[in-house]
Amino acid sequence: MLFFKRICNMFYLLVLINQAVILHMLHANHVASVIIISILSGYFIFYNIFPMKQKETTRRLSILVNGCELVRNAFFICPMQIIVYLFLFNMKEHLSISPFSITLTVIGAVIVILILLWNGLLRIIFTSSQLSIFLKVLLFFVWWIPVLNIIICSKCCHIARREYYFELSKIERNEQRKENEICKTNYPILLVHGIFWRDWQFFNYWGRIPRELIRNGATVYYGNQHSASSMDICAGELKEQILQIIELEQCEKVNIIAHSKGGLDARYVISCLDMDQQIASLTSIGTPHKGCFLVDHLLQKIPKKVVLSFAKKYNLAYQKLGDKTPDFYQGIFDLTTEKCNEFNLIATDKKNVHYQSLTSIMNNTFSAGFPLNLGYAMVSRHEGKNDGFVSIESSKHGEFLGCYKSKRNRGISHGDMIDLMRENIPGFDVCELYVNLVKGLKEKGF
Repeated sequence: MLFFKRICNMFYLLVLINQAVILHMLHANHVASVIIISILSGYFIFYNIFPMKQKETTRRLSILVNGCELVRNAFFICPMQIIVYLFLFNMKEHLSISPFSITLTVIGAVIVILILLWNGLLRIIFTSSQLSIFLKVLLFFVWWIPVLNIIICSKCCHIARREYYFELSKIERNEQRKENEICKTNYPILLVHGIFWRDWQFFNYWGRIPRELIRNGATVYYGNQHSASSMDICAGELKEQILQIIELEQCEKVNIIAHSKGGLDARYVISCLDMDQQIASLTSIGTPHKGCFLVDHLLQKIPKKVVLSFAKKYNLAYQKLGDKTPDFYQGIFDLTTEKCNEFNLIATDKKNVHYQSLTSIMNNTFSAGFPLNLGYAMVSRHEGKNDGFVSIESSKHGEFLGCYKSKRNRGISHGDMIDLMRENIPGFDVCELYVNLVKGLKEKGF
């Protein structure tokens, strides 16, 4: 059905472009010509607003996929119109077509194709969340360059259509399980961020993950601890947050899902601040439980004076951004192998808390940008497979749920595990990963 509609639209566009020649061949009078031109022009306006009816979805996704449809038609109509010109050229003596009609046809073709192309491109540029800024800028500057514009536009349309089907499948999946509330755990979920970040609501550390969890029934809170400070300071803040959540929700415990250094902060709360009775489970993701070789290496190579100088600037900046007593140096020192070994001796696991962990691996240095690509290269030489920051062995604690990777060369980085770049990675759905994690907690009674 969709294929038939596209054929009909192509036929209509060809008639619209060649209306001057068609009217000349039909010897249509002025009244008939005006009526036909009005109908064709009116439908062209309608077609640019509603190119193709899609499955029930969000307005953004509908605009996005229709943009792809318009761009595709703009490029497909070009070779078809060339065939029409070849036909007219060979039959010009038999059809008695005037040069004026041919000129109008050429002008009409240029106008129609440009309108379709720009309407489609603008739809894609303004609605796609997966199209990089680089591609959007490149698209703006090369749309008029033959061959190159086809390559770039095809690439953008491919990304946009992949985004559309990815989001559409997610919407359909959530609609089917809406009533089940598969993430409605007995205890609220507390998301604890890693180092060098804060729980800013205007740019969520966890990307699209919290919204997906809430959509499936979860109650979600954030750690709100320092971006960089010692474990005891961050753990103290987490303790306050946990007690507030328990009071607000009138519950006995919380489930903690922590990323990177947040896992160490959470373990400190449980084992060193006597909060094990208030914690049902701890899921650590990419946490350097046995230390981080990358931090060890950098602290050895970079002069301490330089590190302290940078730390001072960092602390001043983050005081303005919300941290009360930021401590950059102590924050990264807590990630060293030496410190983590000392910590593991005192932070013994509590029997009434369920511990589980998982991580990911990058496949090569191109799996992520700076600084994770540099971290991947350094850690790989000494500790093997890693996520650009933490090795597989260092991330294991409690029940190990596995190491995630994509089927392609893309790999899954330390940042991908929290949806940092909001990127749809083929073969890996980070939001669905968290949904299944929380679903698993619910099934275990947490």
